[in-house]
Amino acid sequence: MRLFSDWLFLLFWYILKLKWTNAEVYTAIVDLENLLKTEFILMETLQNYIQQQERKLDLLKKQVAIYSIEYEKARADPTEYFANPINAYLLVKRLTADWKYTENLLKNDIYQEMTNNLTDLQDNIKFPTDEDLSGAAVALTRLQDTYNLDTQSIARGELNGVKYSTELSSDDCFELGRQSYFNEDFYHTVLWMREALRKHDTEQNNTNTFKWEILEYLAFSVYMQGNVRLAFKLTEELLSMYPNHERAKGNLEYYRNIIDNEEKSKRKKGEDEELAMIDDEGEIENVASPPQGLTSTERAKYEMLCRKEIELPISITSKLKCRYVNKGKPYLLIAPLKEEEALLDPRIVLYREVMSDAEIETIQTLAKPRLKRATVQNQKTGELEVAHYRISKSAWLKDDDHPVVAAVRRRVEDITSLTVETAEELQVVNYGIGGHYEPHFDFARKDEVNAFKSLGTGNRIATALFYMSDVKQGGATVFPPLNLALWPEKGSAAFWHNLHSSGIGNEQTRHAACPVLTGSKWVSNVWLHERGQEFLRPCDPNDMNRDFS
Repeated sequence: MRLFSDWLFLLFWYILKLKWTNAEVYTAIVDLENLLKTEFILMETLQNYIQQQERKLDLLKKQVAIYSIEYEKARADPTEYFANPINAYLLVKRLTADWKYTENLLKNDIYQEMTNNLTDLQDNIKFPTDEDLSGAAVALTRLQDTYNLDTQSIARGELNGVKYSTELSSDDCFELGRQSYFNEDFYHTVLWMREALRKHDTEQNNTNTFKWEILEYLAFSVYMQGNVRLAFKLTEELLSMYPNHERAKGNLEYYRNIIDNEEKSKRKKGEDEELAMIDDEGEIENVASPPQGLTSTERAKYEMLCRKEIELPISITSKLKCRYVNKGKPYLLIAPLKEEEALLDPRIVLYREVMSDAEIETIQTLAKPRLKRATVQNQKTGELEVAHYRISKSAWLKDDDHPVVAAVRRRVEDITSLTVETAEELQVVNYGIGGHYEPHFDFARKDEVNAFKSLGTGNRIATALFYMSDVKQGGATVFPPLNLALWPEKGSAAFWHNLHSSGIGNEQTRHAACPVLTGSKWVSNVWLHERGQEFLRPCDPNDMNRDFS
């Protein structure tokens, strides 16, 4: 836009210069006739300028319409809207990749004035970053893998067969594939570029992405997955649309050399070859394999538990009981706890209705302004750091922050029969798009450097975990070694010992937080430590002789 305006200015300047250097045109009709050429150029230039501005306005109106529709949906019920990870991803995309496109349409003096106004209001507005966009895209692909979601179903706005949102456009799918490409995740790049390609043919007048762009990412990604012949075929198609694409020309020659060498080698060995092809419908076959690591026993079991594909056998569940308990506490004689056994060995129990809605609201209100990216402890250095396998934000609340916090921590003593004098503060956690925490131990192992040394209270003897929201889909707490899954229920709490009574860590308590498919997951927890528990949980001599390795 600015370049065109500058060119227009130079054109007028040139014409004015001609006026002064070739004066007295009025003295001859022939010269006046020549001025018609100048007038024609001016008219044509202005007409082109107007047409460009009108096209730009049409595009801006379309962008405003898209923003407005989604904004009205979100404003009606923000919590419900963002409970859907597709909506959350699309909002981040609209305010990053889509906004950059809009900025390019706006760039002129008026846009500069608007930018200055936004700068003045920077304390009141917040834009997501490219890192947010990447994280949102990775979260969607994580959900796709964990819950075995079909690419086309997600693109239709469906999660596990439930329609939650508007469909993803070809541009939306392209951006998902592009973010996967930047993360060198060529498996998901292929899935989403293929979907972008499929949708592109029906959205040609409503897409900002060229088909050759999709083919370029797709071709290189299938090459990186080992399918050189398909990469060659896709690159040929790309060049038929964009013959002067230099990088594609070089890639095509590179792929051809690989194929020629493979054919020479196979002819020598006399081997047959099965080639991956594109069928008449444009579907790509035999191009991708799941990401590495998904075939491991623990990850496979973890994801199966998240999908409810593994359940405890009847021989175990038939022995589990529910009961009212008072733990010998006078207060609980009046209002006993509702205890539900989830497993007997190791003993994992649930307590129902132990946190009220009012208490939950108070704790969430206190935590929201303090939420920061959750960290894990580096086993080698002992330092806290963010990690891709723990996606959430957390805050820490002290007893003196609010009477409700102190009351909840006292309730932990009632539930666990342990003291919270040496326990950590109440940790409050909110899981975002695809929020999860892969299998881990709450207790520190022998090889961990300086674990809890600064606390001086020993290892984490037990965990009390409060569920502060219901979750529509996903979000379970699973124990892969035990084939056990606990599903969030607002107001309930789970409790288990991390250490045997001998002080040795119980490896069977290794657990994980499944990705949140739809909904917002809020939990809070108290980690209780060894110091001060000597008489409340005495050492069992029988445990000293057992092998827990």
